[in-house]
Amino acid sequence: MFKRLLFIGLALIFGLQFNFAQQNTVGAGEESGSTLNILYRNDATAKIYANTRGLGILYRRGKHITAKTRSFYEIDVQSLKSPKEIKVKGEAQNNKRFVYGKLNSVFLLRGSVGVQNIIFSKADLKAVEVRFSYSLGGVLAFAKPYYYQIATSTPSSNTTANAPLAKFNEADFTTDSVIGRGKFSDGLAETKIYPGISGKFNLSFEYANYTNLIRAIETGISIDYFPNALPIMARNPRENLIITFHVGFVFGKKWI
Repeated sequence: MFKRLLFIGLALIFGLQFNFAQQNTVGAGEESGSTLNILYRNDATAKIYANTRGLGILYRRGKHITAKTRSFYEIDVQSLKSPKEIKVKGEAQNNKRFVYGKLNSVFLLRGSVGVQNIIFSKADLKAVEVRFSYSLGGVLAFAKPYYYQIATSTPSSNTTANAPLAKFNEADFTTDSVIGRGKFSDGLAETKIYPGISGKFNLSFEYANYTNLIRAIETGISIDYFPNALPIMARNPRENLIITFHVGFVFGKKWI
C-alpha cells in the first residue's frame, strides 16, 4: 500500500518537474528564472526521502518573511520500521516474505510549521545555496496489526487462500509455525492511532539553474515523541521516543 502511495507521489512530483521545465522555456528575465536578484515570495515543494527507519513523501508550502527568511507549513507521511526487522521467505504458495515477531505495521502522518533561513546565497545561477530550517508540529502514528499465515497439519490447507491467519503470539508461535504473512488489508479495521509531537532540523543544498525553480538535496534529523509508546516488535520495548536521520530530493517552484 505504501509503495503504491510512494509511486503516485513520484509520478506527481516528476509531472510537476516537467511542467515547471516547460514553463521556463517561455519568456525572459523573472518569468524564465534567469534573473538572480529577485525575491519570489511564495513557493511550493515536494520531497521524496529515506530515513533510518523508512521511506516517505512530503509537501511543503512556504512564504518569505524577509529576503533570507521564510515561514512554511508541511505535511508528510512515512513508513516506520523497527531496526530489529528481518524478512524471511515464506513457504505459502504466494511466497510472501514476513517479519517474525512483528506486531504492527506503523505509518506516520506529520503536520508541522517552521522557519527556513539562508546561510549562503547564490553568487550566480550555477552556484549552490545553503539553507537550514527547523519545524515543530504534531504526528499521528497508525499501527495496523500484522497478520501471519499459520502452518497446519494438513498440507493442502497451507495455501494463500486457506491458510489460517493470526497475530503474533509468543507463547504459541515458532519460526516453523509461520509460512507467510497476510494481506495489507488484514487487520486494517483494527488500526490504532497514537498521537504525539514532532520536531525537525534540516540542512538544504539548492542547486537549480533557474531562480524560480527549486531543486535541492535535503538532509536532517527528525524527533517524534509519543506519550503512549508504540508496539512494533515483540520481545522489544515499546517506543516513546523515535529519532531518525533522513536525506531526500526536493522539487518545486517559486512565484511572486
